[in-house]
Amino acid sequence: MEIFIGLLIIAAGAFCQSSSYVPINKVKEWSWETYWLVQGIFAWVIFPLLGALLAVPAGHSLLELLTASNAFNIGMTVFFGILWGIGGLTFGLSMRYLGVALGQSISLGTCAALGTVLGPVLLNVFYPEVGHLQKLTWAVLIGVLVTLVGIAVIGVAGSMKASSLTEEEKKTAVKDFNFPKGIAIALLAGLMSACFNVGLEFGGDLHFSETGEMYRTLPATLLVTLGGFLTNLIYCLYQNGKNHTWSDYRKGSVWVNNLIFCALAGILWYSQFFGLSLGKGFLMESPVLTTFAFCILMALNVVFSNVWGILLKEWKGCSRKTILVLVAGIVILILSTFVPELLK
Repeated sequence: MEIFIGLLIIAAGAFCQSSSYVPINKVKEWSWETYWLVQGIFAWVIFPLLGALLAVPAGHSLLELLTASNAFNIGMTVFFGILWGIGGLTFGLSMRYLGVALGQSISLGTCAALGTVLGPVLLNVFYPEVGHLQKLTWAVLIGVLVTLVGIAVIGVAGSMKASSLTEEEKKTAVKDFNFPKGIAIALLAGLMSACFNVGLEFGGDLHFSETGEMYRTLPATLLVTLGGFLTNLIYCLYQNGKNHTWSDYRKGSVWVNNLIFCALAGILWYSQFFGLSLGKGFLMESPVLTTFAFCILMALNVVFSNVWGILLKEWKGCSRKTILVLVAGIVILILSTFVPELLK
């Protein structure tokens, strides 16, 4: 029962993340770089900080975790957060060229596989005596493989969509649709985004012994998102200067509206990793699922992003065969979340 509750919590976080880009459509009179930065303050600083404070027992301070003995792991956690920030930037571009459904599918699929595998592999390089590679059991690796199959099937559906629609229909569904360019950017986004879970792996011991299992990854999550925020801050401010969009911040008439929707986008986005932390707390009796939890989150993100893609009519005009291939990919991804537990 606890495993089911854990998976349900992760699924709820995935649904929230997949919905996080919808409020952005309500932002008015701001350029991309302006609203991306403002929503990032909520998503990568404010809400992760509030989440991390839940992991601090009474009588302690979050700053107590920032000690010299933890310096290396803290540095690596933030470093991989910076790399993840690059993935976040290109992630937005992938959706610009492919749409919410296909853009998230390719990016998150790559992220799911590499994020699951790279963490234990890199930790084993620095701490071979701990045996981190033992986490990558056959059940986990087969689960990752099934996830990739599901992503590949959805990619086929995207390719079928690209070849079947006229240029006018493509632009109607996704204004800047560009399949080759979008795929290249989505793969890069997935590679860089996988660094999030690598950062969480390096920050796995950054918690108090009294902290409950459900909250233990929240301090590391804060460090990763802070690293990503630095990347996005520099890029967005550069774009503000390059595009002469500093005036966005002086548009007082839209600030209340835009802050509300940026905050909503931010808390929805952060909910995926808050849910991941809570969900893993219920999966502790299954080390296989604990290792596979990040992949489950990304797979479910893809499922829900495609549901949103259908609701937003991004697949409008596609043939019945294309839709059937898309649905098949979604079904495979849903099944992939149960594969490791069945095979262990």
